[in-house]
Amino acid sequence: MSLLPYFLVIFAYLIGSLSAAIMVSHSLSLPDPRTMGSKNPGATNVLRYGGKKAAILTLLGDALKGALPILIGQLLGLSLAWLVLIGIAAFLGHLFSLYYGFKGGKGVATAMGVYLALNPFVGLTLLATWLIFAFIFRISSLSALIATLFAPFYFYFVTQSLPLLLGLLLITALIYWKHDKNIKAIINGSESKI
Repeated sequence: MSLLPYFLVIFAYLIGSLSAAIMVSHSLSLPDPRTMGSKNPGATNVLRYGGKKAAILTLLGDALKGALPILIGQLLGLSLAWLVLIGIAAFLGHLFSLYYGFKGGKGVATAMGVYLALNPFVGLTLLATWLIFAFIFRISSLSALIATLFAPFYFYFVTQSLPLLLGLLLITALIYWKHDKNIKAIINGSESKI
Protein backbone atom coordinates (compact mmCIF):
# COMPACT_ATOMS: atom_id res chain seq x y z
CA MET A 1 0.00 0.00 0.00
CA SER A 2 1.20 3.50 -0.83
CA LEU A 3 2.54 5.68 1.97
CA LEU A 4 0.95 8.72 0.35
CA PRO A 5 -2.25 8.70 2.47
CA TYR A 6 -0.16 8.58 5.65
CA PHE A 7 1.94 11.53 4.48
CA LEU A 8 -1.26 13.41 3.64
CA VAL A 9 -2.59 12.83 7.18
CA ILE A 10 0.66 14.27 8.58
CA PHE A 11 0.49 17.19 6.13
CA ALA A 12 -3.12 17.85 7.20
CA TYR A 13 -2.10 18.00 10.85
CA LEU A 14 0.83 20.33 10.07
CA ILE A 15 -1.26 22.72 7.96
CA GLY A 16 -4.08 22.52 10.51
CA SER A 17 -1.61 23.61 13.18
CA LEU A 18 -1.13 26.97 11.46
CA SER A 19 -3.23 29.63 13.19
CA ALA A 20 -4.97 31.94 10.74
CA ALA A 21 -5.96 34.23 13.62
CA ILE A 22 -2.37 34.70 14.78
CA MET A 23 -0.97 35.09 11.25
CA VAL A 24 -3.69 37.53 10.14
CA SER A 25 -3.36 39.56 13.32
CA HIS A 26 0.41 39.72 12.91
CA SER A 27 0.20 40.70 9.23
CA LEU A 28 -2.32 43.50 10.01
CA SER A 29 -0.31 44.73 13.03
CA LEU A 30 -3.08 43.70 15.44
CA PRO A 31 -2.50 42.27 18.90
CA ASP A 32 -2.03 38.52 19.32
CA PRO A 33 -5.57 37.07 19.69
CA ARG A 34 -4.34 34.91 22.58
CA THR A 35 -3.90 38.11 24.61
CA MET A 36 -7.19 39.84 23.75
CA GLY A 37 -10.90 39.32 24.44
CA SER A 38 -11.70 35.65 25.00
CA LYS A 39 -8.03 34.82 24.24
CA ASN A 40 -9.23 32.32 21.64
CA PRO A 41 -7.34 32.34 18.31
CA GLY A 42 -10.48 32.31 16.20
CA ALA A 43 -12.52 34.52 13.88
CA THR A 44 -15.11 35.62 16.46
CA ASN A 45 -12.45 36.87 18.87
CA VAL A 46 -10.53 38.58 16.04
CA LEU A 47 -13.76 40.31 14.98
CA ARG A 48 -14.12 41.85 18.45
CA TYR A 49 -10.82 43.72 18.37
CA GLY A 50 -9.63 43.57 14.77
CA GLY A 51 -12.75 44.25 12.72
CA LYS A 52 -14.52 42.53 9.86
CA LYS A 53 -11.62 42.32 7.41
CA ALA A 54 -9.37 40.51 9.91
CA ALA A 55 -12.22 38.23 10.99
CA ILE A 56 -13.13 37.27 7.41
CA LEU A 57 -9.49 36.52 6.55
CA THR A 58 -9.21 34.41 9.72
CA LEU A 59 -12.41 32.54 8.91
CA LEU A 60 -11.30 31.83 5.34
CA GLY A 61 -7.82 30.77 6.45
CA ASP A 62 -9.13 28.37 9.07
CA ALA A 63 -11.70 26.89 6.67
CA LEU A 64 -9.10 26.53 3.90
CA LYS A 65 -6.72 24.53 6.08
CA GLY A 66 -9.56 22.09 6.78
CA ALA A 67 -10.56 21.83 3.13
CA LEU A 68 -7.21 21.83 1.28
CA PRO A 69 -5.81 18.48 2.46
CA ILE A 70 -9.12 16.75 1.73
CA LEU A 71 -9.27 18.29 -1.76
CA ILE A 72 -5.75 17.00 -2.42
CA GLY A 73 -6.82 13.56 -1.18
CA GLN A 74 -9.81 13.64 -3.52
CA LEU A 75 -7.56 14.53 -6.47
CA LEU A 76 -5.39 11.54 -5.56
CA GLY A 77 -8.45 9.28 -5.50
CA LEU A 78 -8.27 8.35 -1.82
CA SER A 79 -11.17 6.52 -0.22
CA LEU A 80 -13.76 8.28 1.93
CA ALA A 81 -12.29 6.65 5.06
CA TRP A 82 -8.90 8.23 4.29
CA LEU A 83 -10.52 11.58 3.55
CA VAL A 84 -12.24 11.47 6.95
CA LEU A 85 -8.90 10.73 8.67
CA ILE A 86 -7.27 13.59 6.78
CA GLY A 87 -10.07 15.95 7.84
CA ILE A 88 -9.76 14.86 11.47
CA ALA A 89 -5.98 15.41 11.32
CA ALA A 90 -6.42 19.00 10.03
CA PHE A 91 -9.06 19.65 12.68
CA LEU A 92 -6.84 18.25 15.47
CA GLY A 93 -4.01 20.45 14.22
CA HIS A 94 -6.20 23.48 14.78
CA LEU A 95 -7.19 22.39 18.30
CA PHE A 96 -3.75 21.13 19.33
CA SER A 97 -1.28 23.16 17.29
CA LEU A 98 2.22 21.79 16.98
CA TYR A 99 3.52 25.36 16.58
CA TYR A 100 1.83 26.91 19.62
CA GLY A 101 2.47 24.48 22.46
CA PHE A 102 -0.38 22.15 21.44
CA LYS A 103 -2.91 24.89 22.15
CA GLY A 104 -5.30 26.20 19.54
CA GLY A 105 -8.76 27.41 18.70
CA LYS A 106 -12.20 25.87 19.04
CA GLY A 107 -12.30 24.43 15.54
CA VAL A 108 -15.64 25.54 14.08
CA ALA A 109 -14.26 27.22 10.93
CA THR A 110 -11.78 24.40 10.30
CA ALA A 111 -14.58 21.86 10.73
CA MET A 112 -16.67 23.85 8.25
CA GLY A 113 -13.82 23.61 5.74
CA VAL A 114 -13.74 19.85 6.31
CA TYR A 115 -17.53 19.62 5.80
CA LEU A 116 -17.45 21.69 2.59
CA ALA A 117 -14.61 19.63 1.11
CA LEU A 118 -16.19 16.29 1.99
CA ASN A 119 -19.53 17.23 0.45
CA PRO A 120 -20.21 20.80 -0.72
CA PHE A 121 -24.00 20.32 -0.65
CA VAL A 122 -24.02 19.14 2.97
CA GLY A 123 -21.42 21.75 3.91
CA LEU A 124 -23.58 24.54 2.48
CA THR A 125 -26.62 23.08 4.26
CA LEU A 126 -24.68 23.27 7.55
CA LEU A 127 -23.62 26.83 6.78
CA ALA A 128 -27.29 27.70 6.14
CA THR A 129 -28.19 26.02 9.46
CA TRP A 130 -25.63 28.22 11.24
CA LEU A 131 -26.98 31.35 9.52
CA ILE A 132 -30.60 30.55 10.39
CA PHE A 133 -29.85 30.01 14.08
CA ALA A 134 -27.52 33.03 14.16
CA PHE A 135 -30.38 35.14 12.79
CA ILE A 136 -32.83 33.70 15.35
CA PHE A 137 -30.65 33.72 18.48
CA ARG A 138 -27.92 36.29 17.59
CA ILE A 139 -25.36 34.09 19.40
CA SER A 140 -22.48 32.83 17.25
CA SER A 141 -21.38 30.03 19.58
CA LEU A 142 -24.92 28.66 19.99
CA SER A 143 -25.44 28.67 16.22
CA ALA A 144 -22.13 26.87 15.71
CA LEU A 145 -22.96 24.28 18.34
CA ILE A 146 -26.35 23.56 16.77
CA ALA A 147 -24.91 23.27 13.24
CA THR A 148 -22.08 21.07 14.55
CA LEU A 149 -24.58 18.80 16.30
CA PHE A 150 -26.48 18.30 13.03
CA ALA A 151 -23.34 17.68 10.93
CA PRO A 152 -22.84 13.93 11.50
CA PHE A 153 -26.51 13.21 10.89
CA TYR A 154 -26.80 15.37 7.76
CA PHE A 155 -23.76 13.57 6.32
CA TYR A 156 -25.00 10.12 7.30
CA PHE A 157 -28.39 10.81 5.74
CA VAL A 158 -26.71 11.70 2.43
CA THR A 159 -23.79 9.23 2.38
CA GLN A 160 -24.83 6.31 4.63
CA SER A 161 -21.11 6.09 5.53
CA LEU A 162 -20.33 4.72 8.99
CA PRO A 163 -16.65 5.90 8.98
CA LEU A 164 -17.84 9.39 8.09
CA LEU A 165 -20.49 9.33 10.83
CA LEU A 166 -17.96 8.20 13.46
CA GLY A 167 -15.35 10.73 12.36
CA LEU A 168 -17.81 13.61 12.45
CA LEU A 169 -19.17 12.51 15.83
CA LEU A 170 -15.58 12.82 17.11
CA ILE A 171 -15.29 16.33 15.65
CA THR A 172 -18.65 17.28 17.20
CA ALA A 173 -17.62 15.97 20.63
CA LEU A 174 -14.34 17.89 20.52
CA ILE A 175 -16.07 21.12 19.46
CA TYR A 176 -18.49 20.78 22.38
CA TRP A 177 -15.57 20.10 24.72
CA LYS A 178 -13.72 23.19 23.48
CA HIS A 179 -16.90 25.27 23.94
CA ASP A 180 -17.46 24.30 27.58
CA LYS A 181 -17.22 27.92 28.80
CA ASN A 182 -19.53 29.10 26.02
CA ILE A 183 -22.08 26.43 26.92
CA LYS A 184 -22.05 27.55 30.56
CA ALA A 185 -22.43 31.18 29.45
CA ILE A 186 -25.35 30.27 27.15
CA ILE A 187 -27.07 28.46 30.02
CA ASN A 188 -26.64 31.35 32.46
CA GLY A 189 -27.51 33.98 29.81
CA SER A 190 -24.17 35.76 29.75
CA GLU A 191 -22.91 34.69 26.30
CA SER A 192 -22.16 37.65 24.06
CA LYS A 193 -24.40 38.31 21.07
CA ILE A 194 -23.47 38.98 17.45
